[in-house]
Amino acid sequence: MNYQAYDYLTRGAHIMHEGFSLLNDIASHPDNPFSHTYPGRITRASLETAMRLTRRYDKLGFNIDDVIIEGRHHKVTEEVVLSKPFCDLMHFNRKGVRDDHKVLLVAPLSGHHATLLKGTVEALLPDHEIFVTDWADAREVPLEDGPFSFDCYVQYLIEFLEFLGPGTHVIAICQPTVQALIATAVMAERNNKCVPKSLTLMAGPIDTSKNPTRVNEFSHERPMDWFRNVAIMKVPYGYPGEGRKVYPGFMQLGGFISMNQQSHMKKYMNFYQNLVFGEEEDADRFRAFYDEYLAVLDMPAEFYLETIERVFKNNELARGAITYEGEAVNFEAIDNTALLTVEGADDDICGLGQTEAAQDICKNVPKSMRRHHVQQGAGHYGIFSGSKFRKHIRPLITDFIHKYA
Repeated sequence: MNYQAYDYLTRGAHIMHEGFSLLNDIASHPDNPFSHTYPGRITRASLETAMRLTRRYDKLGFNIDDVIIEGRHHKVTEEVVLSKPFCDLMHFNRKGVRDDHKVLLVAPLSGHHATLLKGTVEALLPDHEIFVTDWADAREVPLEDGPFSFDCYVQYLIEFLEFLGPGTHVIAICQPTVQALIATAVMAERNNKCVPKSLTLMAGPIDTSKNPTRVNEFSHERPMDWFRNVAIMKVPYGYPGEGRKVYPGFMQLGGFISMNQQSHMKKYMNFYQNLVFGEEEDADRFRAFYDEYLAVLDMPAEFYLETIERVFKNNELARGAITYEGEAVNFEAIDNTALLTVEGADDDICGLGQTEAAQDICKNVPKSMRRHHVQQGAGHYGIFSGSKFRKHIRPLITDFIHKYA
């Protein structure tokens, strides 16, 4: 019922958004002499801020049209090469470029769309053949397609790697570092010829007991019954997934914002001032970030609840208690997959050491095939986007992949 109420509220807010939008078009029209005055700029700033606060943000596209390789422009087309109910495997096809060294970029299923990794894809494309897991919004998946569990996520990754074939490299960011590590171990144990050639794990909760953050503490403060009864809702009437139990994206977003409420308020105030004083470049950066940040998806309830219990509460992977399809996962089977772990020194979502723990778990990976990197000055999002990622982390990943290609 809460989700239904939220849906009604957002539909009502959309009507307000359209009204603010119409007024803003009038106030900002170039033929309107009032628009060029100081009071006019204040009016326009107020209207655009109101528009953004009443808008429902939809999933954006990657919108990567071309890539420059060795000074030449190559057209890029997005292709869904394998489609499953809860995820599409998307390929960024660089026209005229042949590269047998495929990279599976595993996007998080944690509230935001895979397009949050647009900057990651753009930075990697000049050097790699990129495939991305584009996770579906659970409210768009009909009930008849069945549930999506923790093990289903691992199974999807195994199927994607088998589809891409031997020699594929994996980069997992944040939440899916856990499933990527499990999938690699399962494939190695089964002598699967498509086991990843290299595995790059970035800012992920491999061992949540190390330097716990507010995210880790939150999961321990509340019993599982709280998550089941408060965090889980049914998709309301009017969506393909009507009746499916989900962890709604708006609740996930509310959690993200509440952890940094003052920071978000300050950014909105700065945005308002930028509009008033005509600082359009700064305003455009704000728009680009929040257009993506505020676009969220619903997560399948079973996957969300199992992740809370198995990863954050019980810390099963680090304790050697994690299972896949009822069988214990043997991480010692990983002996021929190069391992790179990357963390941000200022990460307030995944604490230092949580990802590095994979180095100790994968005991049989030769030391010559391992590397760990801590990026100074980088927070959680700075690990996979922004200037520090482009300048320091992306070259590190590329060199690592090429070394073991």
